[in-house]
Amino acid sequence: MTEMERTRNFCIIAHIDHGKSTLADRLLEYTGTLKGKDLKAQVLDSMDLEQERGITIKSHPIRMTYATAGVPYVLNLIDTPGHVDFNYEVSRSLAACEGALLVVDAVQGVQAQTINNLYLAVEHGLTILPVINKIDLAAARTEYVADQLGDLIGCQRSEVMMVSAKSGAGIDELLAAIIAQVPPPVGDPEAPVKALIFDSLFDPYVGAVAYLRVMEGTLRKGDKVKLIRQDRVHDVGEIGWFRLQRVPRQHLSAGEVGYIATGAKDVRHIRVGDTVTLADRPCAEPLAGYAEAKPMVFSGFYPTDNDAYNELKDALQKLQLNDAALTWEPEKSAALGFGFRCGFLGLLHMEIVQERLEREYDLNLIATLPNVEYEVDTKDGRTLLVENPALMPPPHETAEIREPIVRAAVITPKEYIGNVIQITLERRGVQRKMEYIDTERVNLEFDLPLSELVVDYYDKLKSVTKGYASLDYEYLAHRPGDLIRLDLLINGDPVDALACIVHRDSAYNWGLELCRKLKELIPRQMFQVAIQASIGTRVVARTTVKPFRKNVTAKCYGGDISRKRKLLEKQKEGKRRMKQVGAVEIPQEAFMALLKVER
Repeated sequence: MTEMERTRNFCIIAHIDHGKSTLADRLLEYTGTLKGKDLKAQVLDSMDLEQERGITIKSHPIRMTYATAGVPYVLNLIDTPGHVDFNYEVSRSLAACEGALLVVDAVQGVQAQTINNLYLAVEHGLTILPVINKIDLAAARTEYVADQLGDLIGCQRSEVMMVSAKSGAGIDELLAAIIAQVPPPVGDPEAPVKALIFDSLFDPYVGAVAYLRVMEGTLRKGDKVKLIRQDRVHDVGEIGWFRLQRVPRQHLSAGEVGYIATGAKDVRHIRVGDTVTLADRPCAEPLAGYAEAKPMVFSGFYPTDNDAYNELKDALQKLQLNDAALTWEPEKSAALGFGFRCGFLGLLHMEIVQERLEREYDLNLIATLPNVEYEVDTKDGRTLLVENPALMPPPHETAEIREPIVRAAVITPKEYIGNVIQITLERRGVQRKMEYIDTERVNLEFDLPLSELVVDYYDKLKSVTKGYASLDYEYLAHRPGDLIRLDLLINGDPVDALACIVHRDSAYNWGLELCRKLKELIPRQMFQVAIQASIGTRVVARTTVKPFRKNVTAKCYGGDISRKRKLLEKQKEGKRRMKQVGAVEIPQEAFMALLKVER
């Protein structure tokens, strides 16, 4: 039996919190890859944030060996990120495998991301091994969940593996099933090199490191390789495979999973999904499925102290070395000073970046309302990409605005169907499909504007379903919408950081509610503060913060009324002068008020 025939490449796909990282820990323990002090919970989740949130943000491949019937097998586990924001990275990791463990929680059952990841795995032609985890819990419903899995992928109940990643029950049987059912890789070690990059990271000593699966040929240390999509040539300074750390080798052959250190100074030069080949003997064509990582959500990051601008810039540059999907460019706001407009894959990606900036680089940040990218056709024939509402052209210059639409899948218990449909229709969703997964739960599909989803949809969904619903979504296309820019004016001056793009039908209610929120948050001054919401030059809502007022007529306890009038006029004139030179301090909470506006 050749080494390739004794190799198995597989991944674990699951919904968030279904025990994917814990199962990976047990596999590492039972194969003897980790022993003694190296054994700890979520060992592949190396970031503090991953440990705390219980999600995988950065994938970690690892090579294990396991002997059965006296024959040693090589098991390459290609870990995948565990959130919908990283859907493209998941798809590339799946493309590097021949099999997938579909893990489902014995208590929660099939969830939205379970189905989405399953479809991705089926598209890539992977062998699916259904696994029910957490069977040792008192609330486990193994028979019920096994029926769900059987209906979902069309397997017999006897084919579903029962494991407890916490206690280790069923792990040996699972390892035997991986060897028996996952097919070995195929490929010709003598053919021209063709390798898929499924992840990358930046190492300060050896430059950008590409994680790759070799499909054809043999890569050796010292080779000059070409990245076909980026059209770049690099030298292989180091090559090897993964344990917990990188293990240098002399070569990687077809079917193997490992890494190459390229010496590239920027991880953006090593794009996920690109094809690696030899510069002097290239393959005929690149591997299919490559796509540029495209930011979907945008937000302005500003330091609370303007003196920290350079520290924020340095922090973003360092973060971007390990995160090619993060984009940023300098931006100036009249209200917040100097900052950066950053692009993210999704809302979770944004939260992670913000938290890492604040924790790892000791920064205090103000983040503006998350926006999406709009396509705007102007009347003079230009097409603009607008990700900052403050840069949206005025209505008289705009011919058409197109917004990103996503296909959202919601799995919910049947008693909450009405609630889910109601909150989705309120956010301009269009129902596309409703199907029962079993007697208790329903899969609903909607077409929904991404701008409505990123603000508060997920929180509302969890609220109206008492936490039982799960959500997954994918980008469809940009479609025309009746959208307008809503400006917030404080004493007649527009605050660019509070501008937002809304549907025309909801502009009045949105503006009124926003004005009310700001009235509660902006402190009273010695002069009157007018808060207005406007569309172009038309004011659609207004409220006023009353001034502090001294009773200047208190000493006039009698006499002619003209004495009182004279004092009141003098006070009025003083307040008018104060209003001209006084600046209104807008607190940080005001910029988050948009997130809390009730529909």
